[in-house]
Amino acid sequence: MNWSFIFFFNSILLGAGLAMDAFSVSMANGLNDPKMSKKRMLCIAGAFAAFQAFMPMTGWICVHTIVEYFSAFEKFIPWIALILLAYIGGGMLLNGIRHKDKEEVSHTRLTAWALFIQGVATSIDALSVGFTIAEYDWLMALVCSLIIATVTLVICLSGLVIGKKFGTKLSNKAEMLGGIILIAIGIEIFVSNVF
Repeated sequence: MNWSFIFFFNSILLGAGLAMDAFSVSMANGLNDPKMSKKRMLCIAGAFAAFQAFMPMTGWICVHTIVEYFSAFEKFIPWIALILLAYIGGGMLLNGIRHKDKEEVSHTRLTAWALFIQGVATSIDALSVGFTIAEYDWLMALVCSLIIATVTLVICLSGLVIGKKFGTKLSNKAEMLGGIILIAIGIEIFVSNVF
């Protein structure tokens, strides 16, 4: 592969495809915290972008160094994503159910640990992208990963904005909806990779 319009276009499309899970989780986070500041939104979207850049590069390194170990690990990726998202989504859903009759819900603040788990869960399937970019040299793989991160950042920011807008309107139902979305994403990742 050489530096061309096709390389950049493919990297943008790859970024858009990989960012869809992170977009949905961002929307759920926006639903959960409709008063989220712009700085916090940028931090959350930046975290997802960083994971989406890190995972393909990690996959690329695995292809060029420890490919036999990575292929053995690959079958566990859907299980890990399902467990992590079901755990976070289940917590949000239970918290929303506990407060469903209250007019004003105290929204659970997204902790750094929960954001880390969300980042891993939504980007872990991007490890396998390392196989698709295996023919790139290290600089092209890095540029591709940075393009994926940029696309993810933009998509996740829009997900947070959409979630905040609807979170304000949904009030006490927002946390339950956010939890259901996270669980559904985990199930979708699992089903699309296992069956």
